[in-house]
Amino acid sequence: MITLNHYLLLGALLFVCGVISMAIKRNAIGVLMGVELVLNGASVNFVAFARYNTNFQIEGQIFALFVIVLAAAEAAVALAIVLNFYNNHTSVDVDTAEELKG
Repeated sequence: MITLNHYLLLGALLFVCGVISMAIKRNAIGVLMGVELVLNGASVNFVAFARYNTNFQIEGQIFALFVIVLAAAEAAVALAIVLNFYNNHTSVDVDTAEELKG
């Protein structure tokens, strides 16, 4: 029997994998994949609470839909930024973005 703890463990695992990916990767695409994993971990938790908590049924699913929309918008904007950065520097290494500092 799958309980709420199993889903929370899965969400925490996705979240930790995303944070580790954002911290370790030097490639901009890897960092963006880490952000997506963090958002998916949060979405799994929202849906799990919507399933197992009677006071949080529809709200959890609505929050999960907002997270999916946010992830799609973030992916589109970030991909445009990465492509523009690649055209200017012929690399997507995060460390070469020093000149972007304000």
